[in-house]
Amino acid sequence: MSIASPAPRFSREVRATGILALPLVLGHVSTGLISFVDNVIAGHHGTHTLAAVTIGTALLWLPMLIPIGTLISLTASVSQLHGAGREREIGPLFRQALWLALGLGLIMFTFLSVVPPLLPAFGIAPDIVPGATAFLHAVRWGGPALTLYFCMRYLSEGMHWTLPTMLIGFGGLLVLAPMGYVLANGRLGFPELGAEGLGIASAVMMWLQALCFGAYLWKTRRFEHLQLFSHFEGPRWRAIWDLLRTGLPIGITVLMEGGLFIVTALLIGRLGANEAAAHQIAINVAQLCFMIPMGVAEATTVRVGHSVGRGDGHGVRRAAWAGYAIIMGTQTVSALALLLGHDAIVGVYTNDLAVAGLASTLLLYAAAFQFPDGIQVLSAGALRGLKDTRVPMFIAMFAYWGLGMPLGAGLGLGLGMGPQGMWIGLIVGLTAAAILMGWRLHRSGARVGQSALS
Repeated sequence: MSIASPAPRFSREVRATGILALPLVLGHVSTGLISFVDNVIAGHHGTHTLAAVTIGTALLWLPMLIPIGTLISLTASVSQLHGAGREREIGPLFRQALWLALGLGLIMFTFLSVVPPLLPAFGIAPDIVPGATAFLHAVRWGGPALTLYFCMRYLSEGMHWTLPTMLIGFGGLLVLAPMGYVLANGRLGFPELGAEGLGIASAVMMWLQALCFGAYLWKTRRFEHLQLFSHFEGPRWRAIWDLLRTGLPIGITVLMEGGLFIVTALLIGRLGANEAAAHQIAINVAQLCFMIPMGVAEATTVRVGHSVGRGDGHGVRRAAWAGYAIIMGTQTVSALALLLGHDAIVGVYTNDLAVAGLASTLLLYAAAFQFPDGIQVLSAGALRGLKDTRVPMFIAMFAYWGLGMPLGAGLGLGLGMGPQGMWIGLIVGLTAAAILMGWRLHRSGARVGQSALS
């Protein structure tokens, strides 16, 4: 009796993960391009506008990270139910996830309403505060739409259908770019609103994306058998609690990493408008690079979760290694692009020589953390597929806030190294997370394999 070689199966897994990941990567790139569009428009409007959008964007995503991370548990749950042939349970789960998303969106709106008056207490430069406040007061209205959008998106991705993420994501850019330009610069008879105009355009785009995704799920035949909107269902607190129990540790994990970058931006904002603007350019480019491994990680979550649902321990390990193989290629390309093209990239954002010189230097630091960043997010994605969320949460706390932030703040502010010192802290935190998340995945994957064989 012949035994099939594992090599062809691994190649098939790489291909399957790649096909699943491509629309996710493009969808995430479209999300990253939202900040890119905002930053380019703001940068050409003025350095102070860019600095204001920097602070405003940081404070927008700070409360958003927990809802995004919490709701992403829906992807693993749906994928496992799909793999186990229990699709009748997906519709009720989704309806409860919508209630959770709405509640998280309202909490986010409240946070963005009360934070702006506190900006001076954070030490933000006084000339940045008015623009950042105007941006936040405008963009907060899109918060509930954004959480609902991610809930619907994660449902679709858990069912191995990622094309809507890409199409609706890029469709949103077709709204944001012209509307943001017109409102920020006062074209077509509108007043010149600067950062506030970009906040208004972003909120409008968020609602249009949520409505489009909802209409798609309502009408498509692909998910008709799931009966997602077959009837109204009020909140069931036990079901919502189950979602929170799995998802909240993921949300905290995402907050630990994202919060490291966000608080870094806020601390650099204390140094002045030029430093804040340069950091925003560099971090926006780094975030665009990060969208690629993030999409691969979400595809790996789906593939791992599907294998768990089937009780296939070998499939779990193949899915994880396939993700790593893809990540090595994508991160090599990103690192080389940053090393060789950092000056040209910065030139797209600003004509201010002082800002451009500092931003170009920071992109070299971004090149240094491409591999650890890719490895840690891929490992975390595979662990989500296993619904292993508590230990990764503590790993993230230690790596980012026990190591990365104290080191970055000590070097950047304490020793006067400025943004460069803060970025060294980012590199150390991401490297520690990559090592520890990889170790955790190795242990969890081994346990799944043993249980599948028993």
